[in-house]
Amino acid sequence: MKAAGVVAISDDGRPVMNARVMRRAMEFARSFDLPVIDHCEDLNLSAGGDMHEGYESVRLGLRGIPASSEDVMVARDILLAQLTGARFHVAHISTRNAMAMVAFAKQGGLPVTCEITPHHFALTDAQMRPYDSNFKMKPPLRTAGDTSAVVEGIVGGAVDAIATDHAPHPGSEKMQEFEKCPFGILGLETALGLALEHLVHPGKITLAKLVALLTIGPAQVLHLDRGTLRHGAPADVTIFSTDSAWTYDVNASFSKSRNSPFDGHTFRGGPVATIVGGSFVWKRD
Repeated sequence: MKAAGVVAISDDGRPVMNARVMRRAMEFARSFDLPVIDHCEDLNLSAGGDMHEGYESVRLGLRGIPASSEDVMVARDILLAQLTGARFHVAHISTRNAMAMVAFAKQGGLPVTCEITPHHFALTDAQMRPYDSNFKMKPPLRTAGDTSAVVEGIVGGAVDAIATDHAPHPGSEKMQEFEKCPFGILGLETALGLALEHLVHPGKITLAKLVALLTIGPAQVLHLDRGTLRHGAPADVTIFSTDSAWTYDVNASFSKSRNSPFDGHTFRGGPVATIVGGSFVWKRD
């Protein structure tokens, strides 16, 4: 698979519960210099949960997913990365403790990286519209304290990349009772607008840092020579405005799915054109 072009291995969707299996995976990945991208979730702790476990889940009468279900797996796999020397990447980090552990591992020189999704720095569990399945994702929306912690991780340099965790689902599946519908939301079209709104415009990070988090950050995690504008590099470019106002209409989305909590939200700044392989493939009207 490495010879065929594989750039990482991942357990996303089916977390590896057996620590011995994860150790062996890391040892093999280390021998091929491949990062292990982990969806950190202890299924025994999260089983049956629909949203973050806390005051809001009790108020809404919904089953909870505790922050500890993420924390214990981040801790386990940091220790296994230390043992094996493997490159370990935490996907869609969402909790205060997980962020602190990743920052500590980095300070200790371990090959540990992580990413954050826009919805995990833009929304909290208290902002959910009650029983609206468009707010159901995994990891679930966390508390304001968790959100502040991951934003501080971005500001302080502990976060390596912003990733959308784009997860489209057809309405026939998503528009069910909250307890029955699948986890996941659309993320691609609103990612830049949310990052500008919550990170750049408030002055938390510079525009250059945001661009890095969306381009060379993920490329470096995967050891790919991508994400630059140097001469001869792949001409995959997004042209964007930092100020133009636009409103996200999920029914006009290019996705076949409509599962987004940001329908009707007006953004200040966002993409205006996309170039792939040197050719324009999309322009905003």
